[in-house]
Amino acid sequence: MSLFFAGGMASLLLIGLPVAFALSLLAAIGLYWFNGGALGLSQLPIIAYKALDDFTVSALPMYVLMSQILLFSGVGRELYDMASKWLRHLPGGLGLATLTCCGIFAAISGSSVATAVTIGTVAIPEMTARGYDRKSVLGLLAAGGTLGILIPPSVPMIIYGSVTGESVGKLFIAGVVPGILLLLIFMVYASWKLRHIKDEPASWPERWQASRKAIWGLMMPTLIIGGIYTGIFTPTEAAAAGVVFSFLIAWLVYRSLTLENLKKILLSTVATNAMILFIIVGAMLFGFILTSLQIPQMLTDLATSWEVSRWVIFILINLLLLVLGCFLETVSILVITLPILYPIITSLGFDPIWFAIIMVVNMELALISPPVGLNLFVLKGIDPNTPIATIVRGAMPYAVIMLLFIVLLSLFPELTTWLVDEVK
Repeated sequence: MSLFFAGGMASLLLIGLPVAFALSLLAAIGLYWFNGGALGLSQLPIIAYKALDDFTVSALPMYVLMSQILLFSGVGRELYDMASKWLRHLPGGLGLATLTCCGIFAAISGSSVATAVTIGTVAIPEMTARGYDRKSVLGLLAAGGTLGILIPPSVPMIIYGSVTGESVGKLFIAGVVPGILLLLIFMVYASWKLRHIKDEPASWPERWQASRKAIWGLMMPTLIIGGIYTGIFTPTEAAAAGVVFSFLIAWLVYRSLTLENLKKILLSTVATNAMILFIIVGAMLFGFILTSLQIPQMLTDLATSWEVSRWVIFILINLLLLVLGCFLETVSILVITLPILYPIITSLGFDPIWFAIIMVVNMELALISPPVGLNLFVLKGIDPNTPIATIVRGAMPYAVIMLLFIVLLSLFPELTTWLVDEVK
């Protein structure tokens, strides 16, 4: 039975059917065939409604809207100017500034694409004009953009919480230390790689003036993560507060929220949310038929019955995620695999919060894994004259760093759990 659904999914994706409709079609076939014909099909609208009637899911549209407002606000330019003033005199200083901006914007937007586009638009011309080679610049941006889904707030973490029932607030807090640590590792490598380039240091008045202009952007992470950490906001309420704050700074501070930009923001938000929510509905339908046929339970029993270490199964799961990351985008991987992987992970005694961070780092890898790594094509769109192969070569060292980072988190799970335990 599981082979039927796996083969059906692979066939539908190979012919180019969007993931959301492939999931829904297989679910409809399963409901009709195994759940009483037309009576089974009557479950479709009920399951679809329940999939979206969720307080956690309601945060998704707001985080997407917030990232789109910030994309047009000009906050990325101010953050980059501030970071470059403070760091440009160091070895590979503009590379460090770019990664710092990616980290800060990741803590604002929760979106990898928004991070790569916003910072890339500013950083690419600035770094190439200062003598940085294009391959290194684009590879650095491709990797730095992936921090958008690890440093909270994070759309994949919201999806993980929605599918599994885990606390999104705990997931956000669990991502703080790994996100900062991965950013620092990226910066160490970039400084070594680009060590031959330094710029004149900025004066202290220039630094303070740039910091003053960027203060509004720096307040966003404090508002969102600080509000969740202190218990003032739930993640959903933090999303609403973030939308209001980003709207106000775009309108009143940076004065970039024109009617034309507002139209683009809303259209892009609707398109992105429609894609994500369609996939979630399809995944919930697909998950329902799998659960009714007890396929996750059978796979869990099979995994736990193997006379091997649980770490062997964990390694196999990571290999599966790496392969899927080469062909599917992040949301699709999460909603397809979580109904099956989550019971296996919990039955083997692994911490589900820790596994969420492991999975998100795998999704970061998916964003820069050819042939369909989303960040690769985002940067290709910003810099159309550079071959995609050049961007891939620039990003590969960072992909290796991410693989080693997964090993590090596996050996020291406290990196993800200690801050969560402190909040308890």
